[in-house]
Amino acid sequence: MAVQPALPALVQAAKQGDDSAFELLLEPLLDQGYRLACAMLHDHSAAEDAVQEAALRAWQKVTQLRDESDMRPWFLSIVANQCRSARRSRWWSVVRVEAPERASPSPDDALVEGLELRTALRSLDEAKRLVLVLHWYLDLPVEEIAAVTGTSVHAAESRLLRATQELKRRMEAHRGRH
Repeated sequence: MAVQPALPALVQAAKQGDDSAFELLLEPLLDQGYRLACAMLHDHSAAEDAVQEAALRAWQKVTQLRDESDMRPWFLSIVANQCRSARRSRWWSVVRVEAPERASPSPDDALVEGLELRTALRSLDEAKRLVLVLHWYLDLPVEEIAAVTGTSVHAAESRLLRATQELKRRMEAHRGRH
């Protein structure tokens, strides 16, 4: 079994144009990028496209990566930006078609709660949804959330707190209506 080079060596090799080194760095991040894109775009096909485009952009800009500790937040910020661009695109609203709802078995409490959570999460603005997905869904620490969102750690903490409070209010309001 071949031994993988150390992360700093991979970053350096990728910056010098080694495609296989870049692939080794990026591959473990693709699943998180896809989950982030799905949460932001609510469309699996569009999420795949966004991650693919983000991977290409990351490859084109790998020389801008400062060090190996920045790889995950750097790539996820590219994915988030790609998702924002996709949503701003005029074609997004023209081409996007909602997937037909699947018939589901009799709903139990967990299913209903999951639907309430998704509905409430979708109703939040993009910036709040982003910090919640990064923290609760991708399990990123606040320092990496700050790097992805381009804010200070304190600002990321504040955004996360406000977004969590708003999500909770929206879920409670939804439960009160039903």
